Order: sequence, then structure tokens, then C-alpha cells
Amino acid sequence: MPYKILIVEDDELLCISLKRLFQKEAYDVTAVYSAESALIALNNEPFDLIITDIVLPGIDGIELLSRVKEKYPDTIVIVMTSYATIETAIRAFRLGSYDYIIKPVIHEELKLLVRKALTQIALADSDSKTKKLSSQIKYDYSNIVGKHPFIKTIIQEIKMIANSRSNVLILGETGTGKELIARAIHYNSDRALFPFIAINCGAIPEHLLESELFGHVKGAFTGAIHSKKGLFEEANRGTIFLDEIADLNLHLQVKLLRVLDDREIRPIGSLQSKKIDVRIIAATNIDLHSAVKEGKFREDLYYRLKVITLKLPPLRERGGDIELLAKHFLEKFSKELDKPVKTISEEALSILKKYPWPGNIRELQNIIERAVLLCETNTIEAKHLPDEIKNLEEDIIEETSLPLSIEEFTKRMILKYQSKYSEQELASMLGITRKALWEKRKRWGILKK
Repeated sequence: MPYKILIVEDDELLCISLKRLFQKEAYDVTAVYSAESALIALNNEPFDLIITDIVLPGIDGIELLSRVKEKYPDTIVIVMTSYATIETAIRAFRLGSYDYIIKPVIHEELKLLVRKALTQIALADSDSKTKKLSSQIKYDYSNIVGKHPFIKTIIQEIKMIANSRSNVLILGETGTGKELIARAIHYNSDRALFPFIAINCGAIPEHLLESELFGHVKGAFTGAIHSKKGLFEEANRGTIFLDEIADLNLHLQVKLLRVLDDREIRPIGSLQSKKIDVRIIAATNIDLHSAVKEGKFREDLYYRLKVITLKLPPLRERGGDIELLAKHFLEKFSKELDKPVKTISEEALSILKKYPWPGNIRELQNIIERAVLLCETNTIEAKHLPDEIKNLEEDIIEETSLPLSIEEFTKRMILKYQSKYSEQELASMLGITRKALWEKRKRWGILKK
């Protein structure tokens, strides 16, 4: 992808001449005759480098430099002027210009300066490629552990959709690996060099979430002492993962719908919108179709998000994968914690296989990490597993001979252990957030003990 250069020069002949010069160098060049036009161009698409005259009609080059560095701090700016005063040069440098060139412009000198400036981006790209390789290894399809047919089907679907621009909706209970799948899609796509940004929509207070997603300008509200980029702008050219999308209030759902329709955002307090190129992957652990019927989620947004839908099965439906995942996490944490733990005893495996895993893969991962920490030999034994896991089978047999739904099981776990464990410990044991625990208690009328 060629570097994108914006030339801002009110002298029409010089402007056209510079545009042709850099087009011959195989750059993607846009040329405008005023700072106002430059700001519009910047709002519509990102540029790697700007070459601007100091003296311009209306907004001058120094003011343009200031605005560019405030909104697009990573963009390189080179300024040109016929007035070679040291004061102007110092002011430009203080505002963040890369360098300063005096008119009349010598083409070879300017070309050399641009090449030197873009070397910074090339070095950053090299670093990004290294990070991409590392992330591709970490989120390679082979790292999606499981032999269940559902998992094999999901991997095939990811391979087919990775390079599309379509929105993706991932459905599944808490802890089933929705973010892992989202990252696999991103890091195996042509967006992998650009950011992957994840946000839990239920973890940020509603009054802060809009600013977090879309940004704000200085003075937009009390406390907004600086302009701030939103996560959508930070994710430009990459992917944004909106976890727990159902927790968005209706106001933000409307704003998100506009982003999907118009591919642009408007920071709080700004009068201008900004074009963005972001792929949206959303996830939820609730039935969005029911939420639409109940008026809690917009129907039009639901259909815009579910262009491609991936449904992840809960761990209790992936019987054969429990042992596979347990051994995968054993290997992972043995290396990370530098412990010589190599195997899991048959008794411990039997207990793990009988447990219904309300917290799914995340809960299994936490339990194996704990077991590796506690293990003093090379084998995880039943004694290294939490009491609630070991005692669960006999508890359930005592209470009922009928099979339990996951909701009923979770309810019984809360009732049985809420007096023994803290809210955070109980939530972690169930593989859910404290907020989700509170919501379940409220729904079932369980009083806190």
C-alpha cells in the first residue's frame, strides 16, 4: 500500500508540480490549495505525511500544523515558506513539524527529506509486522483448541470470512472464547497490521461509554480539558470488538447504527464527522432476538450486526474437549509459571469431565492455573482441585436425580456458596462478572448473605 501524501499550497503551479513529483515516486498524492480544504481531506481519510506552505489564504500553515498535531499526532508534517526566519522555524518545531524547507523548493532536496521522514513509518511498520507475526502465531487457527464438530465448523467459517468487510456477531455463554475467535478473525485478515481494540460495553459506566467509543473535543463537557480520540478512531483500518453489545443503551445503539450506515463518527462536542474504516465484531451472551422483542435492543441494529453469525457451544456440550483443553492449559501454565507439572491424574480428569462448567473455558483455565500453582509434583491430583468441583457430584445427587439446566445449576451454586465466598470469588468460580452475578441474584430473588 503506497504512502499517502497531502500537499497544501496556494500557488497552483507549484502545487501541481509537487503533486506530479511525488506521484512519479509512486506515492498516493492529494493536492489542495488551502488549509480549510486540507482539514476536509484529513477528515475523510488518513494521510501519512503533509507538506504545507506557511503562508496560505485563511488559516495559515502554522495553525494547520497545530490542528493536525492535535487531532492526528502520528501524521508527519513538513512546512515550506519563503520567509526563512528563525522565529517561524522554532515555532513550527515546537508545534511538532518534522522539518522546515525554504522556498524556492529544490525537488531533490524535498524528495530526500520526504524519504527520510517516511523511514519512521517504515520502521514502525516493521515493528508492526513483527507484532503481527507474533499475534498470528498466538491466534493461529491451530490455537483454537477442540475436536468437536462445532469447533471444526467454526474454524472453517472463520477462514472463509476473515478477509471480508462484513460485520460479525458472535454468540455464546460467558467464557466460551468469543474474544479469542474475534482476534483469530482479525489477525488472519488483511487488517492484521492495524489495531485490534476490544471493549466490554458492560464494564464501563454509561456516562463515560460514549466518550470512550467516539471521543470528545476539548471543552465538550466539564472535565474535558483535552481532546480525546475514541476507540473507533483508534481502531481505524483495523477491528473493534464490542463485547457484551446488549449492554449498550438505546441512545448509543442509535449512534452505533449511524457508524455502521455512514462509516463515520462524530466526537462529543464536535460539529464535524470523521470518516473511519473499521470492521465491527460484536458479541453477547444473551438472546438478542428476545431482547429485540422486549424493546431492549434495536431491531435495525440487530440485523446490521448479524450479517455473519457465529455461535459458540458451551463447554458442557463439548465433552471430549474438556480433557483436551485441560492439557492445553496445563502445558501453557507449566511454562508460564516455570513448574515441572506434566500430567493430570485419571481421578482429577474424571472430576473435571463430570463438572458442568457454568463458567465454560475461562473457568477451566482458572482452575488449571490454580492447580499448577498448588501442585508440588509433576501430576495434578484431585486434591489440587477446588472443593466445590470435587464435592459437586455428590451434592447434586443428594438434591435431585433429574438432570439440571445450566441456569438451575448456577442458581444452586450461588445459594450453596454465597456465604462461603466473596462476591468476586463466587463470580470467578462461575466464570461470570460481578455485575452478572448481581443480575442473576436480582432475577431469582436471591438475597445476599
